[in-house]
Amino acid sequence: MIYSSKLIEDAVREFSRLPGIGKKTALRMVLQLLRMDETDVDEFTNAISRMRHEIKFCKTCHNVSDSDVCMICVNPGRNRAQVCVVETLRDVIAIESTQQYSGLYHVLGGIISPLDGIGPEQLNISTLHDRVKETGVTELIMALSPTIEGDTTVYYIARQVKDLPVTITTIARGIAFGGELEFADEMTLARSIAKRLPIENYVTLK
Repeated sequence: MIYSSKLIEDAVREFSRLPGIGKKTALRMVLQLLRMDETDVDEFTNAISRMRHEIKFCKTCHNVSDSDVCMICVNPGRNRAQVCVVETLRDVIAIESTQQYSGLYHVLGGIISPLDGIGPEQLNISTLHDRVKETGVTELIMALSPTIEGDTTVYYIARQVKDLPVTITTIARGIAFGGELEFADEMTLARSIAKRLPIENYVTLK
């Protein structure tokens, strides 16, 4: 693709670095920015810059936050006895959009995947253990994607907390095995949360 402006070419290159954005889509975005008022473009770019530089991660659940503790964790209306364990912040957004869950979250930051060099020590598992041990958590809801890696992570966490007074459940398998949680529709995800099952239905703890 040939550009008449190096500035446009550079902008297109940067937009096309985003996942799912090709050169043609990036060019449409850049041209749209050219049609916008300069003040609106400044607000757009400032919002992105502020987000990247000022975003924090909740000290309690590792979700993204504007402060040291996220809005979900400080909300007095949430059920503090339930903690939904998810892989990424995208899963928090997906579950919250169902409006069917009122407990807290714990974002692992990934799942155990030896082939990718990701072990338990790279994930937020130790802080999850501490939350269960030190707070009034009575149920861990494992809402990880139903893949081999997801099930391995569930099994590992279950072993880590098996001596603590906490019930471990998993979301119902309305989500197909091998599927990604973030791509599940809201109705299926809501049903899976509501119909969660004991962990013993899937793995045997020894």
